[in-house]
Amino acid sequence: MSQTRPHIVVRNTTPEDFPSIMELSRQVYPFAPPYTDVQLGSHHRLFPEGQFVAVDTASQEVVGMAASLIVRWDDYDMQTNWRDFTDNGMFTNHDPVRGRTLYSAEVMVSPSRQRQGIGSKIYEARLAMVTRLGLLRIRGGGRLRHYHRYADRMSADEYVIKVIRGELRDPTLSYQLKCGYHVIGVVSDYLLKDPESLGWVAILEWINEAVATPEDYAGRDERFQIPSNTSPLS
Repeated sequence: MSQTRPHIVVRNTTPEDFPSIMELSRQVYPFAPPYTDVQLGSHHRLFPEGQFVAVDTASQEVVGMAASLIVRWDDYDMQTNWRDFTDNGMFTNHDPVRGRTLYSAEVMVSPSRQRQGIGSKIYEARLAMVTRLGLLRIRGGGRLRHYHRYADRMSADEYVIKVIRGELRDPTLSYQLKCGYHVIGVVSDYLLKDPESLGWVAILEWINEAVATPEDYAGRDERFQIPSNTSPLS
């Protein structure tokens, strides 16, 4: 008998959710310090509508979250790391006046609740928010979680290309590609002390077609384009 999927509601984060988010970050990133009350409070104060939690309505458990801020992309370089993109996790560089890019600082789903559609609901809620605000795009770093298994035999660029072509599966990148994101670059030293990605991420982009111009699609690295006959491994 197949299990019934839990009923998940995605809503904006409240201060009451902070302890659950900190515990969730301990589970997802056991090698790194969890988010703090000060950081989460800063996110909520600066951009409350950009912070989300996914809640199991039966247990009221927080089983996922997303954190984001708006940036003016021209103020940064493709090689910028997570600390600088988020002002050390505080989001005090949030720029809703000049910015047109939603920077995806974080998406987490409880390790024990994978493959239950939770990530999809979080992504849908964030896309709806971007569309409502009329932002141009979402960009962020997709952690290459399985790269440590292949680092001794291929570069990070080669790994990403193989994932895009469906020749390899990466739990994070393969899923993000299925959600409609495109790789626009591969960056090292984005995350410190990450034993899975070794610090490597794919810089991902989702374009809001309702406001985009042809120039907004220009300059993409052809190596990272998804072949028309290819679907990333599920």
